[in-house]
Amino acid sequence: MAPPPTRPQARPRPKVIVTRRLPQLVETRMAELFDVELNLSDEPMTAAALADAAGRCDVLVPTVTDEIDAAVFANSGRLKLLANFGVGVDHIDLGAARAAGVVVTNTPGVLTDDTADMVMALILGVPRRLAEGEKLVRAGEWNGWSPTGMLGHRITGKRLGIIGMGRIGRAVATRARAFGLTVHYHNRHRLPAEVESALEATWWDNLDAMLARVDIITINCPHTAETHHLVGERQFALMQRQAYIINAARGEIVDENALCEALTAGRIAGAGLDVFENEPAIDPRLLDLPGVVLVPHMGSATFEGRQAMGEKVIANIRVWADGHRPLDQVLEGWA
Repeated sequence: MAPPPTRPQARPRPKVIVTRRLPQLVETRMAELFDVELNLSDEPMTAAALADAAGRCDVLVPTVTDEIDAAVFANSGRLKLLANFGVGVDHIDLGAARAAGVVVTNTPGVLTDDTADMVMALILGVPRRLAEGEKLVRAGEWNGWSPTGMLGHRITGKRLGIIGMGRIGRAVATRARAFGLTVHYHNRHRLPAEVESALEATWWDNLDAMLARVDIITINCPHTAETHHLVGERQFALMQRQAYIINAARGEIVDENALCEALTAGRIAGAGLDVFENEPAIDPRLLDLPGVVLVPHMGSATFEGRQAMGEKVIANIRVWADGHRPLDQVLEGWA
């Protein structure tokens, strides 16, 4: 008699460590699928804790608040996948990850509309002095309407300069056109003619030339070695005095000290910032300057966006655990 067929053994579930609290549905699904260790306190992990976690898991799920440097990979023999909860990966030493044989994934495409909405809110809010008006009301200092009270500037008919014309930059351009702004952009590569035509966008291969000609500048490029302090003292000197700058990308792209000096000297009219160079620390000068709107890195903070990010992370882990290349692998050429 032939022996009964053997049932294939279940593949062991990967050990996954998550560095911060994620949406509850995401955490619950992870618990169903993986051997997961959650950070229920939501306290940011120290460098030592991150290094320890990397040595105990197959998959680490970090966020933008985690500095994943070479030290994290130094004793991470077990770690094989870094499934980043977020799009930007400038907090991850990608070279060290490659050297350690760790695959890195991110969550592109799911935060485009949320971030573009925040950019548009800042484009509207700064020239119209919404934050100043709100503070005036809360302080009990508003004495009623007057013909010259809280005057700002309309945005219709103004020129918008977009630095970085990827998914988010194009989404901002679409919104800006609906508000009557003329779109200009600077990008490493010029967009196809049909895309430029649809957005009615003018390309500038020279950033300085664009900065000198637009009324509002919005930064929508990633933070890299090439874009670090892309906008600094020299660039602010080129801008028109009535210009506003909006940043909902990464704080390090703007030299924050140069920004404060430009605002203080009146070389530009105002700024709308969702990110900061040394966040959560903020240059105290920004807190007291008029014409500045400050929000706490909340461009992607929607329930829908966070849920979609979590689903991307889970999908990347599952595809990797099944022995396939994750859909959102950041670096090319890895097995």
